[in-house]
This record gives sequence, C-alpha cells and structure tokens, in this order.
Amino acid sequence: MTCINRTQGGKAFGILKAQQEIRLEEVNQEFLTDEKYKDEDDIEEKLDSCKKKFMEFDLNDQGDIDMMGLKMMMEKLGVPKTHLEVKKMIAEVTGGNSDAICYRDFIKMLLGKRSSILKIIMMFEGKANEVPQRPLGPPPRRDISSLP
Repeated sequence: MTCINRTQGGKAFGILKAQQEIRLEEVNQEFLTDEKYKDEDDIEEKLDSCKKKFMEFDLNDQGDIDMMGLKMMMEKLGVPKTHLEVKKMIAEVTGGNSDAICYRDFIKMLLGKRSSILKIIMMFEGKANEVPQRPLGPPPRRDISSLP
C-alpha cells in the first residue's frame, strides 16, 4: 500500500510540474511575440533558461518565487543572503507590489535594460560555473631565478 502512495505522489508531482511548464511556456510565447523584445539576441534560449531556473525555485508550484525560494536560489548560486536582503531583492524586482516574484516579473527583470541585484548575480552564475580552460602545450621553461 505504501509503494502505491509513493508512486501516485510521484505521478502527481510530475503532472503538476508538466502543468506548470505549460503555463510558463504560454508566458514565454507572449514575450516571443512582444515587439519590445524582438531585437533581443537568443531570446528563445534565454526564455527557456528562465523557465528552467524559475521551475527549480518555485517551491510551492504556485507560479511565483517566494522569499524562501529566492533565498535557496541565492545559496545555490554561492551568494547567500539574509532575509532582509532577500526581501529587498523581491521589492526591487516587483516594484514593492508583492512579496513574491511572479514569472512575468522574473523575465522582465532578466530581459530588461534596468539592472537589479538578482539580475547581476544570475548573469555571473554561468561564468562562475565555467571550468577554466587549461593551457595547451608544454609549460613554459623557467629558470631558478624566476621561482618565488
């Protein structure tokens, strides 16, 4: 009996996530057809990346990232923030109108011209996760005087 419940819970979670992805994809389509963003480079890839990141941190699957979700995001990005800092970040993105970031605000923040703390952190996330390239070829020859 326990195994059945776990299986059903997994299926229910999968269905919930699939429904969420459909809703977010509908919002993405709005941005793809919006004249404001027609000149944006690689907009489809950016929107897909936004959708994946948003789904990962929408903890309650209600269509927004609340304070705990944003706090987890910052910790995962290696930039832990206090509750007060997270509240300020949410207020900055939402204009103080909400205590959670909806998907539209999330996209506007990432695609918009105005910088925000969250946007800057997320821009550098990819750079921080890149593996540095090792130099090719043999190492340069050194003599004893060049050693520290």
